[in-house]
Amino acid sequence: MFVTDDIQQRWWSLEAKLTERFGKKPDLEAVLFLIGMQETGFMHQKISKEQKQDLMHVAMCTVLAPSGYYGMEGKDEEGWPHFKQLKPLPDMVLPEQENFIKDHVLLYFEQLGF
Repeated sequence: MFVTDDIQQRWWSLEAKLTERFGKKPDLEAVLFLIGMQETGFMHQKISKEQKQDLMHVAMCTVLAPSGYYGMEGKDEEGWPHFKQLKPLPDMVLPEQENFIKDHVLLYFEQLGF
């Protein structure tokens, strides 16, 4: 229970910082989208639904890479990073899965000094 509470407190702190910066409270999907934009450098005016999903995939791979779940293989000719899954993700129920992702997102931002 303590670990979940700690993650929630840190998540609220991150939400507050992002709300202050962007003027809108982001949900987990929005945070992953921002990470994908940060990691790819793609700041297009119009982003298709497929590109949005791709950006969120890049974000997931990026935040899970430090724990050894994914490794970057390189970038394609358009600059999109490609990852290889190195080990299977643990089986979790939905609330555990959300906390698992949030914990990795928080680590990502901590490593950036945000």
